[in-house]
Amino acid sequence: MSQKERANFGSKLGIILATAGSAVGLGNVWRFPYMTGQNGGGTFILIYILCVLLLGIPCMVSEFIIGRHAQANTARAYGKLGGRGWALVGGLGVLTGFLITGYYAVVSGWCLQYLYASLAGQLKGDPAYVAHYFQNFSQDPLLPVFWTVVILGITCFVIVRGVEKGIERASKMLMPTLFILLLVIVVASCLLPGGGQGIAFLLKPDLSALDKDVFLGALGQSFYSLSIAMGCICTYASYFSRDTNLGKSAVQIAVIDSVVAVLAGLMIFPAAFSVGVNPDSGPSLIFITLPNVFQQAFVGMPVVGYVISLLFYGLLALAALTSLISLHEVSTAFCHEEFHLSRRTAAIAVTVTCAVIGTFCSLSLGRFDGLQLFGKSLFDVFDFVTGQIMLPVGGFLTSLFVGWYIPRKVVHGEFTNNGTLSGRLFGLFLFSIRFICPLGILLIFLHQFGII
Repeated sequence: MSQKERANFGSKLGIILATAGSAVGLGNVWRFPYMTGQNGGGTFILIYILCVLLLGIPCMVSEFIIGRHAQANTARAYGKLGGRGWALVGGLGVLTGFLITGYYAVVSGWCLQYLYASLAGQLKGDPAYVAHYFQNFSQDPLLPVFWTVVILGITCFVIVRGVEKGIERASKMLMPTLFILLLVIVVASCLLPGGGQGIAFLLKPDLSALDKDVFLGALGQSFYSLSIAMGCICTYASYFSRDTNLGKSAVQIAVIDSVVAVLAGLMIFPAAFSVGVNPDSGPSLIFITLPNVFQQAFVGMPVVGYVISLLFYGLLALAALTSLISLHEVSTAFCHEEFHLSRRTAAIAVTVTCAVIGTFCSLSLGRFDGLQLFGKSLFDVFDFVTGQIMLPVGGFLTSLFVGWYIPRKVVHGEFTNNGTLSGRLFGLFLFSIRFICPLGILLIFLHQFGII
């Protein structure tokens, strides 16, 4: 496909919302709150914001530069700028995005099930019942697979329609809806009796809680939340117009991403404190703890509790979908361009393959728990390999690629739109991508394996 034939986003707003939709997902609404709860609340947020500024934005701009300059899918983009060896790094990004799509669709399917269960009024009962409900559902051999296929089908429908009529149009509807739902639930949560304690926990830093684990946890969360090294950012950048301000776009997306994460905390912690739930409940916070929180917090207002629960899981499903669309597009663009398939055929092929992966990952959590590697379920293996190995390695190599391999003239030209924008921050960006980002990512990687 020639550059002239390549699709583009139709507007600057579409660029921001689509790319922000890539970053905003379960990492913000699910992972960020429980990471915050486990790492000291406001202290974690303060360090997280610093990590976004020092690591997230420079890495995002780097992927923007590669994608827009090459105007190709992630694997080909790295190859065009660096040759066959660097094309393997781009291919690693495509493979990472593909594998994440498979198991991420499983969790996304859980969100649809909980949306349905909220609508049907099934999430009522004592805490033991709610915990048992999640256990029964996640281990069911058919129901999680059904919802995995459903959400992949919805994603495929959007992808098949193309960049402007599919991804951009969906983002313009989904992102504002997600934001409005989030604000509604935040207001309801903050007005609960005792909710002020949750707000203080979230926004008031306690520097006595600061240690290396908080710093490295925040560093890893910023990396995970912004979808760096998954191929999403680079692929979307290939659809950017030549007059897109890459630095400004990265800052806007990082701000949207961080605001949504903080709002997710304001949605959850005031309600949790209101009913005496421990803020460090961990990954179970969304699917086990919160249904009980909604029941207890609005015990005198069952209709309000029902509506808030319904809105919350609707929000969670939207967040999952926006990220799933971007992950799917990485593999679709690759198959479309490298194997010369029509966009529709490529999207369907990716959907079917990811549905197979998702099916095995889902079954490994239930009755087919013999589907294991190295003593872990297939779901946990996919999560571990992509999140703790492939993402850090891909981000590290991308930093070296942009900072040290690509000619400085090319990087400067993309950063300044060939001199039409101010290059005052270029020196700071180059220093960050050459030294700060590789070191930060290396620390994450070593920390994951207990080396430091």
